[in-house]
Amino acid sequence: MYEHHTQPMLTRKYFLLRMLWHLLAASLVIAGSLIIGIIGYHSSEGLSWLDSLLNAAMILGGMGPVTELHTATGKIFASFYALFSGVIFLVIAGILIAPVAHRLLHRLHLEIGEEETSPEN
Repeated sequence: MYEHHTQPMLTRKYFLLRMLWHLLAASLVIAGSLIIGIIGYHSSEGLSWLDSLLNAAMILGGMGPVTELHTATGKIFASFYALFSGVIFLVIAGILIAPVAHRLLHRLHLEIGEEETSPEN
């Protein structure tokens, strides 16, 4: 998926395409996480689909629940979903930062390689 350090750096066009693919992957992770939260809140607390979406989105966004939880099952689910959301935040950050970090490191490696091969005066 990424070019080897001996290969030339991607053109800007292909880099932007790679970023688009990573954005799509991050969006799919977010959508999947929201679906897990919606189904979890709906089944454990009996919330409406809309209230389940609201609670799942707020937890996933790091803002906390909106609806007061009444059942032990709902509280346990919310606890694990909050921990899951924290990990998902890190995963999404990694997905979005990976191509930029790779490009930066690739560029630095190419510049170091050029310095080593340049003739000394």
